[in-house]
This record gives sequence, C-alpha cells and structure tokens, in this order.
Amino acid sequence: MSSPVRPDAEAFRELETLVRHLGEELSAFRKRAHAAEARLKAIATRGGGGDERAEERVSQLEAENARLRARLENAADRTRKMLDRVRFLRQQHAGEPR
Repeated sequence: MSSPVRPDAEAFRELETLVRHLGEELSAFRKRAHAAEARLKAIATRGGGGDERAEERVSQLEAENARLRARLENAADRTRKMLDRVRFLRQQHAGEPR
C-alpha cells in the first residue's frame, strides 16, 4: 500500500527550487558587485584623475552597483516571503492530526 501524497509536498518542492534559484542569483549578483567594486578601486589606484573615460566608467559601475543592490534587496525580500510561507505551511502541517 503506498502512502498518500501530501497536498503541500508539491508546494515544498516548488519553494525549494525557487529558494535554490534565488540563492544562485544572489551569489551571482554579489560576485558582479564585488568585481565592479574591485575595478573601481583599480581605477582609483591608477590615478585616474582627469581621465574622462575612467570617470564615465566609474559612473556606469556605480549605476550598475545601484541596480544590482536593488535586485539583491528584491531577491532577499522574495526569499523572506517564501521562508515565511514555508514556516506557515510547516505550522499547518504540524497542526494536522495524523
């Protein structure tokens, strides 16, 4: 006799996949932000004073950093919401009679 499929099992699998993808996305954003900051520091240490192209690139990197930070915050917020959902589902499941 096979055990019945739990109704929340599908939601847990979907949530697990989403959290994994968000973690990977967060990691990629962090790497890009760190790389951009390292490039900015390299430009600054080279004495890019007066180099118009370097200043433009710095502005672009700062704008990219701002966009990445906003995306990171959005992803973190979505992750928190998903974790809240998991907690809620676990509480519901724990409260069910067996």
